[in-house]
Amino acid sequence: MSLLVVGLSHRSAPVSVLERASLAADTQAKLLQDTLAAEPATEAAVLATCNRIELYADVDKFHAGVAELSTLLAQHSGVGLDELTPYLYVHYEDRAVHHLFSVACGLDSMVVGEGQILGQIKDALARGQELHTAGRLLNDLFQQALRVGKRAHSETGIDRAGQSLVSFGLQQLAAGADPGLWARGKRALVIGAGSMSSLAAATLARTGVAEIVVANRTRSRADRLVEILQQGDDTTVRAHAVEMSAVGDELTRADVVVSCTGATGLVLTAEALADALGVTLDAPAEAPAVTADPAPADVDQHAAWVENGSATSAPEAPRRVTLPAQSTGPVKLALLDLAMPRDIDGAAHRIDGVRLVDIESLADASADAPMAADVDQVRTIVADEVAAFGAAQRAAHVAPTVVALRTMAADVVAGEIARLDGRLPDLDEKQRAEITQTVRRVVDKLLHAPTVRVKQLASEPGGAGYADALRELFDLDPQTVAAVSRADLNDPNRGRS
Repeated sequence: MSLLVVGLSHRSAPVSVLERASLAADTQAKLLQDTLAAEPATEAAVLATCNRIELYADVDKFHAGVAELSTLLAQHSGVGLDELTPYLYVHYEDRAVHHLFSVACGLDSMVVGEGQILGQIKDALARGQELHTAGRLLNDLFQQALRVGKRAHSETGIDRAGQSLVSFGLQQLAAGADPGLWARGKRALVIGAGSMSSLAAATLARTGVAEIVVANRTRSRADRLVEILQQGDDTTVRAHAVEMSAVGDELTRADVVVSCTGATGLVLTAEALADALGVTLDAPAEAPAVTADPAPADVDQHAAWVENGSATSAPEAPRRVTLPAQSTGPVKLALLDLAMPRDIDGAAHRIDGVRLVDIESLADASADAPMAADVDQVRTIVADEVAAFGAAQRAAHVAPTVVALRTMAADVVAGEIARLDGRLPDLDEKQRAEITQTVRRVVDKLLHAPTVRVKQLASEPGGAGYADALRELFDLDPQTVAAVSRADLNDPNRGRS
């Protein structure tokens, strides 16, 4: 079995496609279950964030796996396969491991070095465990990715290379001013009470806003977030919760709005924003300009894989719609939309006195952000950890065979000692114990060198065949090896850090 990842992200697809392909929590669960029901996959996990959707699976057939995972992503995202395919990327075996470790370290984030991705990876693993779709490989992979990400943040200055998406968004809203000075004394409205909204509220509080109002569909979650904000030692911000129905009234008093909900439609329309500001919504400008982005890497090869290996022409380049420029007058209301799909109507750009920063504008702004020297150090860590993970997986593959061999040897010893008891019934307990210990020592010494050596050889690239060779040489029962593997997988203490 081999690791395969098929996905799309802000690096391969325009935000408009990511927005349409976003997966709700219940859809992610159904995707995992359907992936496991598909023939090529035995394990599955989904990593879905505001700027990436990735499906990881342990598959036994590469081409069939790519085709099946691509089809499943298309079916559950609601974006047609022909439309989605040009934006998909594929990583296999060590490249798939390298990709996830890079993601965990923040190297593949929209804002390089941001640490929120670690929580999202942890959530993806927990979802796979809860639904029993993550088995040995994906448990090991995601747990190791979390350790690699933590190592990168603790051993390097990658945090200096970037910041959280929330902090970066507030920086863009401040338009070059110091975010702390810009936010001081402002009244903020946070719509949503999930992980991203909670991070936004905490960041706003530390930045220096005077008051935070939290609105959420489930009032109890909004109340809980307010309680957490008021318990913080590093802020004295005033905070209270309101019902979602009160958002319209709160808009008339807000200076800053941050929205990140799981809604499938718009939470704030341009008309509602214009009404709150008491202004008239300008008529739409002429058809917006269309700009072409370069085609993502490996797309043409991937398209060929999806069509069962047949050659296909290079796909048409992604196209992104450029919205009209922001109004240049004084900003009365600053909007930060961190949702995918978007919460705030893009037409808010046309409202006089409104500044809107969303995922698409953040992607454009972060493309020119300088890379810190620490990034190279993180890349070295990732490369080392990928090699170590591969070696550990290959060694683990041979371990059940080694255990089965030693079990068979112990059974042989036990059988011979029993036969000896029948032939020499007059042996006393001390003599029997000495003979038993001697026979076991001989067997252990004979097996020690080959079993240690086979583990070493198996950990090297191309060493997967040593387990098969060991089974053939000693005529081991495959069912015994499989039983050892199952016992190891069901060990409740396995993989805990």
